Amino acid sequence: MTISLVTDSSCDLPASLIEQYQIHVVPITIRFGEMAYLENVTITPTEFYHIMEQNKIFPKTSQPSVGEFVKTYTELAQVSDEIISIHVSSKLSGTCQSATLAAAKVANIIKVHVIDSLAGSAGAGWMLVQTAQLIAQGNLSHQIIPIIEAKRPQISIFFAVDNLKFAQMSGRISKLQTMIGIVFNIKPIIGLENGLIQVCGRVRSNRVAMEHIVELTQEKMRIVHVKSRFDAPVYVGVLHAQAPCRANTLLDLARSRLNIQDYFVKELAISLAVHFGSGTLGLVAYPIE
Repeated sequence: MTISLVTDSSCDLPASLIEQYQIHVVPITIRFGEMAYLENVTITPTEFYHIMEQNKIFPKTSQPSVGEFVKTYTELAQVSDEIISIHVSSKLSGTCQSATLAAAKVANIIKVHVIDSLAGSAGAGWMLVQTAQLIAQGNLSHQIIPIIEAKRPQISIFFAVDNLKFAQMSGRISKLQTMIGIVFNIKPIIGLENGLIQVCGRVRSNRVAMEHIVELTQEKMRIVHVKSRFDAPVYVGVLHAQAPCRANTLLDLARSRLNIQDYFVKELAISLAVHFGSGTLGLVAYPIE
């Protein structure tokens, strides 16, 4: 039984892991007015930020079309028996819907299991890694899917947003909140809970923001591991938007507080940076058995 993995480009996995686990990525579209780019295909993060500096048009994102998913699924049907397709939270994007409609269109040639991660970024990324590991161990899709779906509420995702302008222009935060944030240098801490973005705090410095992110992650792990196993092992992803030095500082801080078994530091996906802007810093923790 050959099972292939598909995701979208917001999953925030390093290219090395995508290649290692043979994950097929359907790109999200980044639009600057009439110009459209495919994330990580026809535009890189460096090019994205360069365009942002030179262009006054605010970028927008578009979910992959049903046709793009049909094309990917049809190609994989030549070499696979089934497909597990894991995507960014359906409460934040229509990507899952596109994948589900595509799965129905190819049902006569291959079975596609579409999973709503109820997460995003490295949360969905680590979910893909665990799925690939379970496949490698010889598990079948009906054994894998319940394990992955049970993991969804346990994933910890927290971000500190440095530039409120992006969040305001994308509709994630009001204009009034943006003005207040700029005047008082307030940095909101946001988290993803049950697939939705929530404001979890407001701080005034990058260092305090990092401390708060790690504290929130610790608390989430305490909730996940009811028996107070504060040393519960986790996979970690540290994400940043043009802030590599602060990302490494955040990783060091997380290492001192969490039992990290594996980790990566990565530039935040363009499709997420559109909404949160440069300077954003995030910590994702994925509990493992």
